[in-house]
Amino acid sequence: MNSPLIADQDNGVKDDQQPVTPVYSVPVRVIAKIISYIFHPVFVPVYIMAFLLYVHPYIFAGYPAKNKIIVLAQSFMMLTFFPLVSVLLLKALKFINSIYLYTQKDRIIPFIACMTWYFWLWYVWNNMGKAGGADMPPETVQLAMGIFITSIIGLMINIKIKISLHAISMGLLITFMLLLGFSQQLNFGTYLSVAILITGLVCTQQEVYGGLAVGVISMLIGYWVG
Repeated sequence: MNSPLIADQDNGVKDDQQPVTPVYSVPVRVIAKIISYIFHPVFVPVYIMAFLLYVHPYIFAGYPAKNKIIVLAQSFMMLTFFPLVSVLLLKALKFINSIYLYTQKDRIIPFIACMTWYFWLWYVWNNMGKAGGADMPPETVQLAMGIFITSIIGLMINIKIKISLHAISMGLLITFMLLLGFSQQLNFGTYLSVAILITGLVCTQQEVYGGLAVGVISMLIGYWVG
């Protein structure tokens, strides 16, 4: 069936069928907002580290409880606390217009700041054994490298188009879990199901295919390089 045609003010003819933006009910919008906060990109990598530290059966097996807390604290400081503080300082100094980073311009400096924190975390973890401490499990070094690479690719793509930061973190999550599932002799069905469910919940909120691709590619590079 053809779409109805109408005459515009210049006596031209145009298609009257306009894209319709879906309108969601208030409860759905509230739930979506809560999900977006819980699985904010600054929290997702820390969730992954908590999984490795306290759920995975052997990656951190034998680590004293105190050492696990230290590793989790390092993750939180570099992946969550410092990035959040950086954004708040940039807003206070009026380098960005909003802490929500709505525009491509607002995201440039935060990307660079986060890149610094992410690189530092990878560098420390990658060289802990050389510095006389216990080696970090290779999975954590690969994860840190993947996170660092997401900031590089995300910054480059942000120059041309706005990309979903939530989707980048979800792409990283699902790819990391898949790599663990393929490389280890464990039943990862439950863990993968949870990761896929979380990805579906978060990624139904917006246009995210580019972000997912960035997260997937970055984690794969981190796995091969780290």
